[in-house]
Amino acid sequence: MNLTKLFETQRILDTRIEKEHPRVEGEERLAKKILSLLVELGELANEQRSWKFWSNDQEPRITKTCSFCNGLGSVKLSDHKKTCRRCGGKGSTGNPLLEEYVDCLHFILSIGLEIGEEYFDYNQNHTFKERDITIQFLRVIDYTIGLREDDYCSELLESFTHLGEMLGFTWEQVEEAYYAKNKINHERQESGY
Repeated sequence: MNLTKLFETQRILDTRIEKEHPRVEGEERLAKKILSLLVELGELANEQRSWKFWSNDQEPRITKTCSFCNGLGSVKLSDHKKTCRRCGGKGSTGNPLLEEYVDCLHFILSIGLEIGEEYFDYNQNHTFKERDITIQFLRVIDYTIGLREDDYCSELLESFTHLGEMLGFTWEQVEEAYYAKNKINHERQESGY
């Protein structure tokens, strides 16, 4: 994982957002980023689903059904391949679990840049490896909430990285998805999102 490159890529996006959406006097932009990360962690947990003890459906959402495909009804898949530009006839348009994970990563990197902590020592071997994914989610949330009192810390990124491993992601997948979403985020700025 090349953190330096990820932070630099995030810096470019953050600079653009600052230019197009300047801070107003008294704005707590860091607080907004922390809350945004907490919301994204909730969305990630919602896609992961194993903590939903009341549900028989606890399988992670790793494919997203194309909304156009859902409306096709009786159209044969072979015909659909010729007609659907969204999914190319595959019936799915991505991995929602991975998409939510990289949304979180965007905010973690942005928070690091916000408080000037993008050059910390990162231990990819993790000194403590949790086995329960629900507890790992809570650990990442605890570190996120702690950002209000403490500086950005390597424990947040280490815990988040371990969570990604528990979700089954390789860092190659994460980096590829991060750069793809970063491109979308720039396109959103162009379109007035």
